[in-house]
Amino acid sequence: MSAFIAGDKQNRKFTGISDSLYVKAAVFYDGNESFALVTVDCIGLLYQDLLKIREKIGTMDLGIPFSSENIVISSTHTHSGPDVVGLWGEDFTQSGVDSVYMDFLVKIAAEQILTAASKLENTAVRYASTEYGHDWVANICEEEIDRSVTILQFLNDKGQNILSLTNFACHPTYLDAVYNEVSADYVAGFYQEMEKQLGGEHLYLQGAIGGWIQPIDKGISYEEVLQRGSGLANAAISALKEGESLKSNYLSFRSKKINLPVENEAWRQLAAGGIIQRTITEVVETEVVWFSIGEANFASHPGETAPIYGLHTKAMMPEGPQFVLGLGQDALGYIVKPDYFEDQTLPHAPYLTSMSLGKNTGPYLMQVLKALAEEHH
Repeated sequence: MSAFIAGDKQNRKFTGISDSLYVKAAVFYDGNESFALVTVDCIGLLYQDLLKIREKIGTMDLGIPFSSENIVISSTHTHSGPDVVGLWGEDFTQSGVDSVYMDFLVKIAAEQILTAASKLENTAVRYASTEYGHDWVANICEEEIDRSVTILQFLNDKGQNILSLTNFACHPTYLDAVYNEVSADYVAGFYQEMEKQLGGEHLYLQGAIGGWIQPIDKGISYEEVLQRGSGLANAAISALKEGESLKSNYLSFRSKKINLPVENEAWRQLAAGGIIQRTITEVVETEVVWFSIGEANFASHPGETAPIYGLHTKAMMPEGPQFVLGLGQDALGYIVKPDYFEDQTLPHAPYLTSMSLGKNTGPYLMQVLKALAEEHH
């Protein structure tokens, strides 16, 4: 039985595989604080699945002091992976999620964290930033766009790459509704090029892609899609050549469980009907994290946030490398400006608001992040 494809229309199934999907994990430990960062090639892992991964990790010995609360998960948002949310089954009377696949995904994620923890090494950390995608990435709502590419690279005592973290914002939707084959989309080309040139492991961290950061040259060949990703890798690698070293490798981690108001009745109905396996009432429980590696700061957004919220989050960060993890800890649809709810003539407003919790999500999220940032500093 083949899985339902997440993204675009319902009731589509895979007919083959173009490239592999990955769960990748990195574990950080400074002798005091520790945390794990995981990235998944999927449309958006929901909070309840993060809780299952934590439960599994809670039964494992990582060999270092480690709290399973300190697990951060970010999804790449490929539209050519299995339905992990529930919305893309045959129709809205049944979920498209395959529970066997989800159990497998949870198990793999926990095992990747365990493996990463068993391979701890002392590292030197370099960082760089650049811009990319001017010719193929656009905000189709004709609003702000953040084209920045931020990279952290961890080197062993021989100067070899162990790990890199790259943050960039663009929907991986070239192949969406074009092919019915499993793919990480342009992210696959990014991974292939990074591995070829640098060796070691590489995590792609999706940025703020809501409201609506898309490739504008859809319809190009699969080879060209991979080239988009390898172009991003080349931009990151070339920026690293001019990169600087982090002055500190001190780790800090803060998280906060929050209840987001649910103004959109459709979310409650999807939960009530079992399409989304989750408790959704007047509110939905989720979580936001803020952590740092030396002077590199990271903050999570629990959905697809408009770039303005990514830029506002970065403005709360001190100088140094800045990472905004879109679809971090959760995937609660679009988080767009309140204007879209007030003026449905704005580009794509009817669709974006129909897939949002409500108009207060963005402002409330910014309040929470501001409090976390203050606590962190």
